[in-house]
Amino acid sequence: MAMLERAAVTGDDLVKLLHEVNDCAHVGETAIVSTCNRVEVYAVVDKFHGGVSGISELLSRHSGIPLDDLSRHLYVHYEDRAVQHAFAVACGLESMVVGEGQILGQLRQAFRLAQEHGTLGRELHDVLQQALRVGKRAHHETGIDKAGASLVSVGLEVATAHLGPLDRVRALVVGAGSMSGLAVATLGRAGAREIVVANRTFERAARLADSAASPARAVELSALDAELAAADLIVSCTGATGLVLTADRLAARGAGADGRRRFLLDLALPHDIDPAVRRLDGVELAGLDDLRTAQEAAEAIGPEAVEAVRRIVRDEVAVFLGAARAAAVAPTVVALRSKAAEVVEAELSRLTGRLPELDDRARKEITQTVRRVVDKLLHAPTVRVKELASAPGGDTYADALRELFDLDPKAPEAVARADFRSEARDVGDGAPTEREGGAR
Repeated sequence: MAMLERAAVTGDDLVKLLHEVNDCAHVGETAIVSTCNRVEVYAVVDKFHGGVSGISELLSRHSGIPLDDLSRHLYVHYEDRAVQHAFAVACGLESMVVGEGQILGQLRQAFRLAQEHGTLGRELHDVLQQALRVGKRAHHETGIDKAGASLVSVGLEVATAHLGPLDRVRALVVGAGSMSGLAVATLGRAGAREIVVANRTFERAARLADSAASPARAVELSALDAELAAADLIVSCTGATGLVLTADRLAARGAGADGRRRFLLDLALPHDIDPAVRRLDGVELAGLDDLRTAQEAAEAIGPEAVEAVRRIVRDEVAVFLGAARAAAVAPTVVALRSKAAEVVEAELSRLTGRLPELDDRARKEITQTVRRVVDKLLHAPTVRVKELASAPGGDTYADALRELFDLDPKAPEAVARADFRSEARDVGDGAPTEREGGAR
């Protein structure tokens, strides 16, 4: 986890890394997922080893971790395995707490960020967008949500074991992001005695406090010390790069000396709360490390739901890859038909010049006959090549068509680009996709 903290990227650093990876040699498309327990780079590369090497070096430079040390903690998936991994991540199968739904929103944010900054192309767009759809399907059709609660829910269950029912506690939530919002909502449903939201931007804290089902109020971050003394439960999840709460700061507000029990839940990465607070009497701290065992518990609760989601992922991956391979040959088929149409038109024009005495009726019959002959000759091979292309190695059939009919390589590429521009205009609130990615 310490290694992950150092590798985590947020805000402007995330945008900078996104552009640097996309500008890296051998990389054509990029999206980055950076959450509390994962940093993953999805990329379309023209050379696997060159792409992995370049991305690894950039991660090393951004994190300050020597490449040799960092490499031991990296994992790499390629082609089919990259697609399978992306789908599994979207379903919550790779989360610290199996089935947690936060990852769908985080994946969508990564997609939109890449889209906004122009690092998303056809392949990555398709993979990530389909991953979001698969994630939604898994949560809708199975009990995966029950198999694994969110990090916040698990953390608050641990807090309940230490403090007792949450309807008796005064809770202080530091930060106003998505995790803090989930904490406020969960505490509200549990009937917390009072909820205080502290944030650097008071307006965001106020909006979050207004949404709570329990009595809640907002304070500016500068008023944090005044709230620490009264809080029984402190949940912290900010984007700070340094510690927000230290043992000395808590001790100055009575923690460890006033005989009260306190529970601190640190959901931030890097950590917001100094682990030294555990030395204070009556103070318990749970961080992301402490929630890892919740994953095993979740799998024990819902093994059938987990297996159902795994089946969905396997089926969806097979369908997606088959469709992707078939779609890859489509531009070549379109280019072939386009070339055939050009040949037909050229020959018909030549015929008109040689036989100017043909009347309109005869010319029309000849034109329709020639076009039907060409269509019938091309129909069987083009249908068959699409069927064959859906199987592994199907891209070789497109290569064969291009070679046999001497197609200009730029023609299929132009068809593919035009098709993607058309599809991109139709994309709404979906999310991401891709056929060849390196998930790290």
